[in-house]
Amino acid sequence: MQQTHILTQTPLPPTKTVVEVEYRILDQQELERPYKVIIENDDVTPMDFVVMVLLIVFERELDQAIDIMYEAHTSGRALVGMFPFAEARDRVYQAHSLARDAEYPLSFYLEPEDA
Repeated sequence: MQQTHILTQTPLPPTKTVVEVEYRILDQQELERPYKVIIENDDVTPMDFVVMVLLIVFERELDQAIDIMYEAHTSGRALVGMFPFAEARDRVYQAHSLARDAEYPLSFYLEPEDA
């Protein structure tokens, strides 16, 4: 069955998602400091889907979500927001789950604030 774009019903190209996971053990100090959530650009995920994820998962205002999406699109990555580690991790997990359910390779990652 061919997947179609949510809004336009145009056929989507077949995609294959490859997830790379790096595990680190964090101490309490690392868990308490803020973490940056960074979105990475890809050439498959539709812009409207990215904006929807930024609105729903990261609770950005519409203008902010559009600006973040365009910055990622033009620069390759963009800062989504700063959150405590557990909250950042949970939001990224939720965003990745939505993207994988829709069969998009949309990707986010975490950076410590001072990185």
